[in-house]
Amino acid sequence: MLGSEVVYLFFFLILTLILPFSAAYHVGVNYGTVANNLPPPHQVVNFIKTKTNINHVKIFDTNPDILAAFSGITEISLTVTIPNSDIVFLSKLPNACSWLSDHILPFLPTTSIRYIAVGNEVIATSDKTLITHLLPAMESLTLALHLANVTGILVSTPHSLGILSGSSEPPSSGKFRNGYDKAIFTPILDFHNRTKSPFMVNPYPYFGFGPETLNYALFNSNDYVFVDPVTKMNYTNMFDAQLDAVYSAMKRVGYGDVDIVVAETGWPSAGEPNQTGVGLDYAAAYNGNLIKHVNSGKGTPLMSNRVFETYIFSLFNENLKSSVSEQNFGLFKPDFTQVYDVGAAQIYENAVLAAQRRSAQACGELSPLIMIHMPPRYK
Repeated sequence: MLGSEVVYLFFFLILTLILPFSAAYHVGVNYGTVANNLPPPHQVVNFIKTKTNINHVKIFDTNPDILAAFSGITEISLTVTIPNSDIVFLSKLPNACSWLSDHILPFLPTTSIRYIAVGNEVIATSDKTLITHLLPAMESLTLALHLANVTGILVSTPHSLGILSGSSEPPSSGKFRNGYDKAIFTPILDFHNRTKSPFMVNPYPYFGFGPETLNYALFNSNDYVFVDPVTKMNYTNMFDAQLDAVYSAMKRVGYGDVDIVVAETGWPSAGEPNQTGVGLDYAAAYNGNLIKHVNSGKGTPLMSNRVFETYIFSLFNENLKSSVSEQNFGLFKPDFTQVYDVGAAQIYENAVLAAQRRSAQACGELSPLIMIHMPPRYK
Protein backbone atom coordinates (compact mmCIF):
# COMPACT_ATOMS: atom_id res chain seq x y z
CA MET A 1 0.00 0.00 0.00
CA LEU A 2 2.52 2.59 1.12
CA GLY A 3 5.69 1.19 -0.44
CA SER A 4 9.02 2.67 0.50
CA GLU A 5 7.37 5.20 2.80
CA VAL A 6 6.23 2.33 5.03
CA VAL A 7 9.77 0.98 5.14
CA TYR A 8 10.96 4.35 6.39
CA LEU A 9 8.22 4.54 9.02
CA PHE A 10 8.91 1.00 10.21
CA PHE A 11 12.51 2.08 10.62
CA PHE A 12 11.62 5.31 12.41
CA LEU A 13 9.06 3.74 14.76
CA ILE A 14 11.30 0.93 15.90
CA LEU A 15 14.37 3.16 16.13
CA THR A 16 12.59 5.65 18.35
CA LEU A 17 10.83 3.10 20.55
CA ILE A 18 13.61 0.55 20.87
CA LEU A 19 16.72 2.67 21.03
CA PRO A 20 17.37 5.74 23.17
CA PHE A 21 18.51 9.02 21.67
CA SER A 22 19.33 12.37 23.16
CA ALA A 23 16.28 14.38 22.11
CA ALA A 24 13.43 14.95 24.55
CA TYR A 25 10.92 12.13 24.33
CA HIS A 26 7.26 12.84 24.96
CA VAL A 27 5.61 9.57 23.96
CA GLY A 28 4.61 6.96 26.52
CA VAL A 29 2.60 3.77 26.35
CA ASN A 30 -0.51 2.21 27.85
CA TYR A 31 0.32 -1.08 29.56
CA GLY A 32 -2.93 -3.05 29.38
CA THR A 33 -3.31 -6.53 30.84
CA VAL A 34 -6.50 -7.96 29.31
CA ALA A 35 -4.70 -11.14 28.30
CA ASN A 36 -3.79 -14.53 29.72
CA ASN A 37 -0.35 -14.82 28.14
CA LEU A 38 1.56 -11.75 29.30
CA PRO A 39 4.95 -11.96 31.02
CA PRO A 40 5.20 -11.10 34.72
CA PRO A 41 5.45 -7.39 35.61
CA HIS A 42 9.11 -7.50 36.66
CA GLN A 43 10.09 -8.77 33.20
CA VAL A 44 7.90 -6.16 31.50
CA VAL A 45 9.40 -3.33 33.54
CA ASN A 46 12.96 -4.51 32.91
CA PHE A 47 12.19 -4.70 29.18
CA ILE A 48 10.76 -1.17 29.13
CA LYS A 49 13.74 0.14 31.09
CA THR A 50 16.54 -1.57 29.20
CA LYS A 51 15.21 -2.15 25.68
CA THR A 52 12.92 0.79 24.89
CA ASN A 53 12.94 4.57 24.93
CA ILE A 54 9.64 4.73 26.84
CA ASN A 55 9.66 6.92 29.95
CA HIS A 56 5.94 7.31 30.64
CA VAL A 57 3.67 4.33 31.33
CA LYS A 58 -0.07 4.30 32.01
CA ILE A 59 -1.78 1.31 33.61
CA PHE A 60 -5.49 0.67 33.95
CA ASP A 61 -5.53 -0.22 37.65
CA THR A 62 -3.29 -0.08 40.71
CA ASN A 63 -1.95 -3.61 40.40
CA PRO A 64 0.49 -3.93 43.34
CA ASP A 65 2.77 -6.28 41.41
CA ILE A 66 3.18 -3.68 38.66
CA LEU A 67 3.68 -0.83 41.12
CA ALA A 68 6.29 -2.86 43.00
CA ALA A 69 8.07 -3.76 39.75
CA PHE A 70 8.57 -0.06 38.99
CA SER A 71 10.12 0.55 42.42
CA GLY A 72 13.42 2.38 42.21
CA ILE A 73 13.04 3.26 38.52
CA THR A 74 12.84 7.02 38.76
CA GLU A 75 13.31 7.60 35.03
CA ILE A 76 9.91 6.06 34.21
CA SER A 77 6.77 7.81 35.49
CA LEU A 78 3.48 6.01 36.04
CA THR A 79 -0.15 6.90 35.60
CA VAL A 80 -2.45 4.65 37.62
CA THR A 81 -6.18 4.31 37.03
CA ILE A 82 -9.12 3.96 39.37
CA PRO A 83 -11.93 1.81 37.92
CA ASN A 84 -15.23 3.53 37.16
CA SER A 85 -16.90 1.29 39.72
CA ASP A 86 -14.95 2.97 42.57
CA ILE A 87 -15.81 6.56 41.69
CA VAL A 88 -18.87 6.95 43.90
CA PHE A 89 -17.03 5.41 46.88
CA LEU A 90 -14.05 7.73 46.43
CA SER A 91 -16.17 10.87 46.28
CA LYS A 92 -16.10 10.88 50.10
CA LEU A 93 -12.89 12.17 51.65
CA PRO A 94 -12.50 9.42 54.31
CA ASN A 95 -12.80 6.78 51.61
CA ALA A 96 -10.29 8.60 49.40
CA CYS A 97 -7.81 8.76 52.29
CA SER A 98 -8.29 5.05 52.98
CA TRP A 99 -7.87 4.14 49.31
CA LEU A 100 -4.71 6.22 49.09
CA SER A 101 -3.27 4.51 52.17
CA ASP A 102 -4.02 1.06 50.77
CA HIS A 103 -3.12 1.48 47.09
CA ILE A 104 -0.60 4.31 46.67
CA LEU A 105 1.27 5.27 49.84
CA PRO A 106 2.97 1.86 50.33
CA PHE A 107 4.80 2.37 47.03
CA LEU A 108 5.96 5.93 47.59
CA PRO A 109 8.43 7.42 47.07
CA THR A 110 10.33 4.56 45.39
CA THR A 111 7.74 4.15 42.61
CA SER A 112 7.42 7.30 40.53
CA ILE A 113 3.67 7.96 40.20
CA ARG A 114 2.81 11.03 38.17
CA TYR A 115 -0.95 10.93 37.67
CA ILE A 116 -3.98 9.26 39.19
CA ALA A 117 -6.65 8.84 36.51
CA VAL A 118 -10.12 8.72 38.05
CA GLY A 119 -12.03 6.29 35.85
CA ASN A 120 -11.84 6.12 32.08
CA GLU A 121 -14.19 7.83 29.61
CA VAL A 122 -16.78 8.30 32.35
CA ILE A 123 -18.87 10.81 30.40
CA ALA A 124 -19.22 8.29 27.56
CA THR A 125 -20.98 5.86 29.91
CA SER A 126 -23.94 8.29 30.20
CA ASP A 127 -24.25 7.00 33.78
CA LYS A 128 -25.61 10.03 35.65
CA THR A 129 -24.49 8.69 39.02
CA LEU A 130 -20.90 8.24 37.87
CA ILE A 131 -20.84 11.58 36.09
CA THR A 132 -22.22 13.39 39.13
CA HIS A 133 -19.61 11.87 41.43
CA LEU A 134 -16.62 12.21 39.08
CA LEU A 135 -15.47 15.68 40.10
CA PRO A 136 -16.11 15.09 43.84
CA ALA A 137 -13.91 11.98 43.60
CA MET A 138 -11.16 14.00 41.91
CA GLU A 139 -11.43 16.69 44.58
CA SER A 140 -11.39 14.13 47.42
CA LEU A 141 -8.31 12.37 46.08
CA THR A 142 -6.48 15.66 45.61
CA LEU A 143 -7.24 16.65 49.21
CA ALA A 144 -6.27 13.18 50.43
CA LEU A 145 -2.88 13.56 48.70
CA HIS A 146 -2.42 16.93 50.40
CA LEU A 147 -3.35 15.53 53.83
CA ALA A 148 -0.85 12.73 53.32
CA ASN A 149 1.86 15.29 52.45
CA VAL A 150 2.25 13.78 48.97
CA THR A 151 3.47 16.19 46.32
CA GLY A 152 4.09 15.67 42.63
CA ILE A 153 1.02 13.48 41.93
CA LEU A 154 -1.81 15.09 39.96
CA VAL A 155 -5.38 13.88 39.54
CA SER A 156 -7.24 13.80 36.23
CA THR A 157 -9.69 11.68 34.21
CA PRO A 158 -9.46 10.63 30.53
CA HIS A 159 -12.27 11.56 28.13
CA SER A 160 -13.28 10.14 24.78
CA LEU A 161 -14.00 12.60 21.97
CA GLY A 162 -17.66 11.84 22.57
CA ILE A 163 -17.55 14.80 24.96
CA LEU A 164 -17.74 17.07 21.91
CA SER A 165 -20.94 18.03 20.19
CA GLY A 166 -21.64 16.74 16.71
CA SER A 167 -21.02 20.20 15.31
CA SER A 168 -17.33 20.29 16.31
CA GLU A 169 -16.14 20.56 12.72
CA PRO A 170 -14.26 22.58 11.68
CA PRO A 171 -11.86 22.47 14.67
CA SER A 172 -12.42 26.13 15.51
CA SER A 173 -16.11 25.39 16.16
CA GLY A 174 -15.38 22.69 18.74
CA LYS A 175 -17.66 22.75 21.76
CA PHE A 176 -18.74 20.40 24.49
CA ARG A 177 -22.03 18.54 24.24
CA ASN A 178 -25.13 20.56 25.00
CA GLY A 179 -25.91 20.56 28.69
CA TYR A 180 -22.43 19.32 29.60
CA ASP A 181 -20.44 22.48 28.90
CA LYS A 182 -21.30 24.55 31.96
CA ALA A 183 -22.70 21.83 34.21
CA ILE A 184 -19.87 19.31 33.78
CA PHE A 185 -16.83 20.65 31.99
CA THR A 186 -16.58 24.16 33.35
CA PRO A 187 -16.24 22.81 36.93
CA ILE A 188 -13.85 20.04 35.82
CA LEU A 189 -11.65 22.49 33.91
CA ASP A 190 -11.73 24.88 36.86
CA PHE A 191 -10.41 21.97 38.97
CA HIS A 192 -7.59 21.40 36.47
CA ASN A 193 -6.80 25.10 36.41
CA ARG A 194 -6.61 25.27 40.21
CA THR A 195 -4.56 22.10 40.65
CA LYS A 196 -2.40 22.56 37.51
CA SER A 197 -3.42 19.06 36.41
CA PRO A 198 -3.96 18.20 32.73
CA PHE A 199 -7.17 17.62 30.83
CA MET A 200 -6.83 14.08 29.45
CA VAL A 201 -8.35 13.03 26.13
CA ASN A 202 -8.31 9.87 24.00
CA PRO A 203 -8.22 10.94 20.33
CA TYR A 204 -8.38 8.04 17.89
CA PRO A 205 -8.26 9.03 14.21
CA TYR A 206 -8.69 5.28 13.59
CA PHE A 207 -12.33 5.62 14.66
CA GLY A 208 -12.92 8.76 12.58
CA PHE A 209 -11.56 8.11 9.11
CA GLY A 210 -13.43 7.34 5.93
CA PRO A 211 -12.14 6.02 2.58
CA GLU A 212 -11.23 9.51 1.41
CA THR A 213 -9.55 10.54 4.69
CA LEU A 214 -7.44 7.45 5.47
CA ASN A 215 -4.14 9.11 4.57
CA TYR A 216 -5.26 12.22 6.45
CA ALA A 217 -5.77 10.04 9.53
CA LEU A 218 -2.34 8.41 9.06
CA PHE A 219 -0.45 11.74 8.82
CA ASN A 220 0.22 10.82 5.16
CA SER A 221 -1.86 13.58 3.65
CA ASN A 222 0.00 14.93 0.66
CA ASP A 223 -3.05 15.59 -1.46
CA TYR A 224 -5.71 16.26 1.19
CA VAL A 225 -5.58 19.43 3.25
CA PHE A 226 -8.55 20.56 5.31
CA VAL A 227 -8.86 24.34 5.59
CA ASP A 228 -10.77 25.67 8.57
CA PRO A 229 -13.05 28.28 6.98
CA VAL A 230 -13.06 30.38 10.16
CA THR A 231 -9.35 30.50 11.04
CA LYS A 232 -8.10 29.83 7.47
CA MET A 233 -5.60 27.40 9.01
CA ASN A 234 -4.54 24.27 7.15
CA TYR A 235 -4.86 20.77 8.64
CA THR A 236 -2.80 17.97 7.16
CA ASN A 237 -3.76 15.33 9.73
CA MET A 238 -6.81 14.31 11.74
CA PHE A 239 -4.94 14.12 15.06
CA ASP A 240 -4.32 17.88 15.03
CA ALA A 241 -7.91 18.57 14.01
CA GLN A 242 -9.24 16.46 16.88
CA LEU A 243 -6.98 18.13 19.44
CA ASP A 244 -7.85 21.60 18.19
CA ALA A 245 -11.57 20.80 18.43
CA VAL A 246 -10.99 19.89 22.10
CA TYR A 247 -8.95 23.05 22.61
CA SER A 248 -11.70 25.17 21.04
CA ALA A 249 -14.26 23.63 23.37
CA MET A 250 -12.03 24.32 26.37
CA LYS A 251 -11.39 27.88 25.27
CA ARG A 252 -15.09 28.43 24.69
CA VAL A 253 -15.77 27.92 28.42
CA GLY A 254 -12.75 29.98 29.45
CA TYR A 255 -10.03 27.37 30.04
CA GLY A 256 -7.86 27.29 26.93
CA ASP A 257 -4.70 27.49 29.04
CA VAL A 258 -5.18 24.13 30.76
CA ASP A 259 -2.63 21.56 29.59
CA ILE A 260 -3.80 18.64 27.45
CA VAL A 261 -2.46 15.10 27.79
CA VAL A 262 -3.24 12.48 25.14
CA ALA A 263 -4.02 9.54 27.41
CA GLU A 264 -4.68 7.07 24.58
CA THR A 265 -4.24 6.90 20.84
CA GLY A 266 -3.23 4.12 18.49
CA TRP A 267 -3.99 1.96 15.47
CA PRO A 268 -4.55 -1.81 15.20
CA SER A 269 -2.18 -4.00 13.19
CA ALA A 270 -4.87 -6.59 12.41
CA GLY A 271 -8.64 -6.72 12.19
CA GLU A 272 -11.62 -8.52 10.76
CA PRO A 273 -11.39 -9.88 7.20
CA ASN A 274 -11.66 -7.11 4.60
CA GLN A 275 -11.65 -4.42 7.28
CA THR A 276 -10.51 -1.19 5.63
CA GLY A 277 -7.40 0.59 6.83
CA VAL A 278 -6.24 -2.08 9.27
CA GLY A 279 -2.91 -3.87 9.06
CA LEU A 280 0.77 -3.72 9.87
CA ASP A 281 1.49 -1.00 7.32
CA TYR A 282 -1.27 1.24 8.64
CA ALA A 283 -0.35 0.76 12.30
CA ALA A 284 3.32 1.46 11.59
CA ALA A 285 2.44 4.54 9.53
CA TYR A 286 0.16 6.01 12.20
CA ASN A 287 2.37 5.34 15.22
CA GLY A 288 5.58 6.26 13.43
CA ASN A 289 4.16 9.54 12.16
CA LEU A 290 2.55 10.24 15.54
CA ILE A 291 5.89 9.92 17.33
CA LYS A 292 7.62 12.18 14.81
CA HIS A 293 4.84 14.74 15.06
CA VAL A 294 4.63 14.82 18.85
CA ASN A 295 8.38 14.94 19.36
CA SER A 296 8.77 17.70 16.76
CA GLY A 297 7.26 20.19 19.21
CA LYS A 298 5.35 21.90 16.39
CA GLY A 299 2.03 21.49 18.16
CA THR A 300 -1.20 22.04 16.23
CA PRO A 301 -2.47 24.95 14.12
CA LEU A 302 -4.31 26.44 17.13
CA MET A 303 -1.71 25.36 19.70
CA SER A 304 1.57 25.97 17.96
CA ASN A 305 4.81 25.01 19.70
CA ARG A 306 3.00 23.05 22.38
CA VAL A 307 4.18 19.56 23.25
CA PHE A 308 1.54 17.01 24.21
CA GLU A 309 2.50 14.16 26.49
CA THR A 310 1.08 11.24 24.51
CA TYR A 311 0.43 7.61 25.43
CA ILE A 312 0.21 5.05 22.62
CA PHE A 313 -2.28 2.27 23.04
CA SER A 314 -0.81 -0.17 23.71
CA LEU A 315 2.33 -1.94 24.88
CA PHE A 316 1.15 -5.51 24.15
CA ASN A 317 -1.41 -7.26 22.02
CA GLU A 318 -4.13 -8.40 24.44
CA ASN A 319 -5.76 -11.69 23.47
CA LEU A 320 -8.81 -11.43 25.74
CA LYS A 321 -10.19 -8.27 24.17
CA SER A 322 -13.57 -8.64 22.48
CA SER A 323 -12.65 -8.18 18.80
CA VAL A 324 -9.74 -8.97 16.52
CA SER A 325 -8.84 -5.30 16.06
CA GLU A 326 -8.99 -4.60 19.80
CA GLN A 327 -6.67 -7.53 20.41
CA ASN A 328 -4.08 -6.08 18.03
CA PHE A 329 -3.27 -2.55 19.14
CA GLY A 330 0.02 -3.66 20.71
CA LEU A 331 3.49 -2.56 19.75
CA PHE A 332 4.87 -5.86 21.06
CA LYS A 333 3.80 -9.46 21.38
CA PRO A 334 3.80 -11.10 24.81
CA ASP A 335 7.23 -12.63 24.08
CA PHE A 336 8.64 -9.09 23.61
CA THR A 337 9.09 -9.44 19.86
CA GLN A 338 7.92 -6.57 17.68
CA VAL A 339 4.49 -6.77 16.17
CA TYR A 340 5.87 -4.89 13.19
CA ASP A 341 8.42 -7.37 11.84
CA VAL A 342 10.98 -5.34 9.90
CA GLY A 343 13.90 -7.70 9.34
CA ALA A 344 16.58 -9.70 11.07
CA ALA A 345 19.72 -7.62 11.70
CA GLN A 346 20.81 -6.73 15.24
CA ILE A 347 21.56 -3.03 15.73
CA TYR A 348 24.45 -1.68 17.74
CA GLU A 349 25.14 1.92 18.67
CA ASN A 350 27.39 2.71 15.71
CA ALA A 351 24.85 1.18 13.34
CA VAL A 352 22.13 3.35 14.86
CA LEU A 353 24.11 6.51 14.28
CA ALA A 354 24.81 5.48 10.71
CA ALA A 355 21.13 4.68 10.17
CA GLN A 356 20.12 8.07 11.58
CA ARG A 357 22.47 9.82 9.14
CA ARG A 358 21.22 7.68 6.31
CA SER A 359 17.56 8.36 7.10
CA ALA A 360 18.26 12.11 7.24
CA GLN A 361 19.69 11.92 3.73
CA ALA A 362 17.11 9.56 2.31
CA CYS A 363 14.35 12.13 1.67
CA GLY A 364 11.68 9.52 2.26
CA GLU A 365 13.28 6.74 0.23
CA LEU A 366 15.34 3.86 1.68
CA SER A 367 17.07 1.41 -0.62
CA PRO A 368 17.57 -1.36 0.11
CA LEU A 369 15.41 -2.11 3.12
CA ILE A 370 16.94 -1.12 6.45
CA MET A 371 16.30 -4.04 8.76
CA ILE A 372 15.87 -3.55 12.48
CA HIS A 373 15.15 -6.40 14.79
CA MET A 374 14.75 -7.14 18.47
CA PRO A 375 16.31 -10.37 19.73
CA PRO A 376 13.96 -13.34 19.27
CA ARG A 377 13.08 -13.35 22.93
CA TYR A 378 13.93 -11.08 25.78
CA LYS A 379 14.32 -12.72 29.20
